[in-house]
Amino acid sequence: MPGWVDAFVVIAGIAILIQSIMLVAMFFELKNALRQMTTIANEFQNRMGPILLRTTRILDDSEGKIQSIMSDASEITRVARSQAQKVDRVFTDALERLRTQIIRADQILTGTLEVIEETGSKFKTNVWKPVQQASAIIKGIKTGIEVLRSSRNREEAEVVTQDEELFI
Repeated sequence: MPGWVDAFVVIAGIAILIQSIMLVAMFFELKNALRQMTTIANEFQNRMGPILLRTTRILDDSEGKIQSIMSDASEITRVARSQAQKVDRVFTDALERLRTQIIRADQILTGTLEVIEETGSKFKTNVWKPVQQASAIIKGIKTGIEVLRSSRNREEAEVVTQDEELFI
């Protein structure tokens, strides 16, 4: 068995040596990758630095303007709300007045129609019935006169007819 232990120790030593070589190779690759990342980060910082500085300056310069804009927008909103409330009051008042005027006009029209209807009834009773009665009397007289005339005309026609019969 002592031979087997020696073989395992040699195999384990070789495995440890290969692992150490792999770790050293990984260390150098990681060092190269870290160097490249540092270079990329520096380039990024060099490019982004001025942009961030300009952005910061712009924000600092426009902070007062933005605050002024927000203040003005708030004032405009307040004034618009106030004006909308005034317009609402005016329209509400106008609609109420219009409603009152419509009710008044309706009452006037209703009263006028009642007076016209009452006048029509009185006219019918006081004027039209006597006119109809007078018309009926006149028609009766006219009919009587026509009856008298027709009876005379019949007598004359009978006389003429008798004369004509005699003549034939």
